[in-house]
Amino acid sequence: MAINMTDVFKMEDEYENLASAKVAQPIGGGKDEKYYLHQTPPELAKALIATIPLKPGDSVLEPFKGEGAFYDNLPTFVDKDWTEIEEGRDYKTWIDDVNWVISNPPFKLGDRVRGDNAFWVLLKHYTQYAKTGIAFLGNDYCLSTLTPVRMKLLNEMGWYLQGYKVCSVKAWRGRYFFMTFTKTPNPNIGFISGNW
Repeated sequence: MAINMTDVFKMEDEYENLASAKVAQPIGGGKDEKYYLHQTPPELAKALIATIPLKPGDSVLEPFKGEGAFYDNLPTFVDKDWTEIEEGRDYKTWIDDVNWVISNPPFKLGDRVRGDNAFWVLLKHYTQYAKTGIAFLGNDYCLSTLTPVRMKLLNEMGWYLQGYKVCSVKAWRGRYFFMTFTKTPNPNIGFISGNW
């Protein structure tokens, strides 16, 4: 019997959507059901943080703290701070430089057009404040925002994708990518301009 791969992919998508719907929590206690908050599993955050070349005395900002999975697992040898809109500290009010920005940023922002992926907007925003690196956890849609035009812009701003770690969070959408950006040029990750 031949397997129809379209049906398999459709079933996987339905499963992931169903699983995601079970764990998604509306931000603000159900005030606005358009935007959902997905908490990073603390053990995953700990494993991802271990992949970042943090140094003693580095300053680290967790701009979307949520329940603290990343923030609470940052090593004791760094100086850490956070913002979290639900706790009255909006990321937009942060104006200090830090060595690293590390987060699972929201997929959507309340001030963005419905359906807009906020990954690129937030990545570009934090290139202004991070001195050493930015590490964001995002799904395949987030990874796809890194178009050749945007990769070129990042490089022109002095930022380079160093790589990513792939992980699975089945309760969300499945595969996620922990992308690390630094100011060190990386000849192994590039882009080809143009459209074909």
